[in-house]
Amino acid sequence: MAQSGQPPLVGIKVLDLSRIIAGPLCCQQMADMGADVLKVENPKTGDDSRNATKPWAGKDSHFFQAFNRNKRSIGLDFREGEGKEIFFKLMAEADVLVENFRPGVMSRYGLDYPSLQERFARLVYASVSAYGETGSLSDRPGFDPVLQAESGLMSLTGEPDGPPLRHPVSIIDIMTALHSVGAIMAALWARQDTGKGQQVELALMDVAVAALSNAGQSFLLSGEQPKRAGNSHPLSTPTNLFSAKDGDLYMACASDRLFGKFCREVIDRPDLPEDPKFNTTSARFENRPELFAILNDIFATKTRAEWLAKMRHLPAGSLQNFEEALNSEIVKERGMVQTVEHPLAGPIKLFGSPLNFSDTPVREFEAAPLLGAHTDEVMHDIGYDDAQIASLREKGIIS
Repeated sequence: MAQSGQPPLVGIKVLDLSRIIAGPLCCQQMADMGADVLKVENPKTGDDSRNATKPWAGKDSHFFQAFNRNKRSIGLDFREGEGKEIFFKLMAEADVLVENFRPGVMSRYGLDYPSLQERFARLVYASVSAYGETGSLSDRPGFDPVLQAESGLMSLTGEPDGPPLRHPVSIIDIMTALHSVGAIMAALWARQDTGKGQQVELALMDVAVAALSNAGQSFLLSGEQPKRAGNSHPLSTPTNLFSAKDGDLYMACASDRLFGKFCREVIDRPDLPEDPKFNTTSARFENRPELFAILNDIFATKTRAEWLAKMRHLPAGSLQNFEEALNSEIVKERGMVQTVEHPLAGPIKLFGSPLNFSDTPVREFEAAPLLGAHTDEVMHDIGYDDAQIASLREKGIIS
């Protein structure tokens, strides 16, 4: 079906004051959906992640590229004086502001939500912090792996007889970003009825605790800590990594129905679902080592491709590295890797958007902006001439 509409958030203006992952990814999602996202950065250093580490795209790190596509950038010291006046002019046109400074920083400059609420009544003001704006830990800084440890999430990871392990990507930051987008959209929707904006506040700690989901609910009901299960699952069996003749595959056929189909239609062992040691989820869990040994012996007789051809109707797939995964047919078919033109590095690859709309497409992708790439354009839009812009740049207020 041909798409006839514009991206769904065209017309929404967002000021992105955030850095690193959670806030920038939240704003990137809105930019993908068509919002005009203006990244307001320190005029000298920009977002901290610009200088993170190699590999680079031009002067900026791969880290910065990951969370800042489809945005414009202005270098602006908005803390006081003329810079603050410029910032207020930007806010007058904005629908959304996203910031992830430590609680108290914005209030120090008179830019916290209570200070701005009356003047910018329609503004949706999103604040993201490690521990929230209330509570005994609100003054503490915090990064994703620390929250993984403190929330209990890390206690679930790793092999049963090994130490806890952090998730290798910043999963709490990523989940916080996605929760933030949903909350901001809800606040914009509510504004249609009330005519008023509001503050949306998210804490990484809250998101990390919520992410405990069914494992956490199990503890709340039983008082028992779930055991680490490595590549398997604390309850469902067989869910695990298995070794074929030429590499590993992952299978999740834990229900009685799926296990029966797997045994009868894939490995030709109709006896296993009838065996009292394996005929129920609980029995398979109790006898997991024996079952895994049987299955590994069977899987070792064929290649991954041979097994997965027989298991197309079941939840199973190859263990792939980045090169295999990102060059796979499904990633190409779904457009999840895009090539864009970077102003300094030339053509670079970025991830696509996982969002798909039948009538309102996501926008055409652009690389993350250079620091201050749109300063002059933005300043002209809010009424400054070339001489004023040059003077402000000389004073270090803009870049």
